[in-house]
Amino acid sequence: MGGRRKEAEGIPGEITVLLVASTRRALALMSAALFGYPAKKLVTIGVTGTKGKTTTTYMMKNVLELAGKKVGLIGTIGVMIGDEELPSKNTTPESYELHRMFAAMVEAGCEYVVMEVSSQGLKMDRTAGILFDYGVFTNLSPDHIGPTEHASFEEYLECKSLLFRQCRVGIINADDAHSEAIAAGHTCEIHSFGVLDAAEGAAKQFLGKPVDLLASDIGFLKEDGKLGMHFTVKGCMDCAVKLHIPGRFSVYNALVTMLVCHMAGIPQQAILEGLSRVQVKGRVEMLPVSKDYYLIIDYAHNEVSTRSVLTTLLEYHPKRLICVYGGGGNRSKLRRYDMGEVTGEMADLCVLTCDNPRDEEIRDINADIKVGLAKSGGKYIEIDDRKEAIAYCMTHARPGDMIVLLGKGHENYQEIKGVKYHFDEREAVAEILEELKEGKRRRIQAE
Repeated sequence: MGGRRKEAEGIPGEITVLLVASTRRALALMSAALFGYPAKKLVTIGVTGTKGKTTTTYMMKNVLELAGKKVGLIGTIGVMIGDEELPSKNTTPESYELHRMFAAMVEAGCEYVVMEVSSQGLKMDRTAGILFDYGVFTNLSPDHIGPTEHASFEEYLECKSLLFRQCRVGIINADDAHSEAIAAGHTCEIHSFGVLDAAEGAAKQFLGKPVDLLASDIGFLKEDGKLGMHFTVKGCMDCAVKLHIPGRFSVYNALVTMLVCHMAGIPQQAILEGLSRVQVKGRVEMLPVSKDYYLIIDYAHNEVSTRSVLTTLLEYHPKRLICVYGGGGNRSKLRRYDMGEVTGEMADLCVLTCDNPRDEEIRDINADIKVGLAKSGGKYIEIDDRKEAIAYCMTHARPGDMIVLLGKGHENYQEIKGVKYHFDEREAVAEILEELKEGKRRRIQAE
């Protein structure tokens, strides 16, 4: 081409230089080639949206495995290759890591991979070159907007919509206000799901076509220390559904799971049984500790997610709603004020304790939370040791109480003064139950 480009100056002449418009996209395409295009050897299911990605991917994995399929999973909580768990830094890993994981899944005999596809993953070409078999849209609300993420809500939406230009079949929530904008410019076959509004009747449509799967007769389930939902569906499936994950949003997560698995040829009985069994680590996770009260673990650690989970639990009309939480050290004080205000407003009692204080003192973090609590007039106590805070709630629980442990979710550590200490709330609860059984602790008579 008449000499080397200026960009290649300083590179020895015997080295071939390829000039590309995007090095990130080039890396993704090269990574796919390096590992032998492993995504083409799997049924790929990509899930995008603001909320529900983690729960939905776990629901799908559970249902597919019950149907006898070996499944890989990639997302916020980590990476799973069958039963093997691996850590992951990003919800959607960098392209080289992603294709390396796909290759490991193929090597392990996986037939399917279910993965969360974040807006950042799409924006930064981490999934470039992958043609997903199924692309899923759950919902959209303002999030991840700022100098290091998305410049505006419009850009955030546009990045989410990219998934429907790189999948064969798009599965879209017809009830979300942004669903038509997400589908704009799609190059895939579109199917949809939603909840039947009595005013709309059975003629509910999306993009001029009948919605494929509709839920109705939605009810709340309370049984043997477990919370959940029950509902019926019509459309491509016609049956009653039951699941042990609380909240109306769980109905939407179940609907998309049903629609994808149905289209993938999974038998209806396996779909229904899988949904009835599924639990997602750290996402409104029920721990069956007693028939008298309920104990829930959730990752909520900001005002929006906390309000969402507490609103969900209040729909079950608990005797008392008790929140156990702290705040992350070296993080925004505003988040602490907001957490204090929302929990003080919605809960009957807050137990302030340790989360990941990092380089800060627990009492300093909780002092900030108390600013918000004072604003809402919330009742609280302080117990710095998180296990003891949980034990206090369990030993003082009254029939019908709901205790929700906020902020840790799937995490199994506490970060204090630069050191990560092992701490898993499930293990702490099991230890407390054993201590009660052995008489090392005792239940306090309700006042």
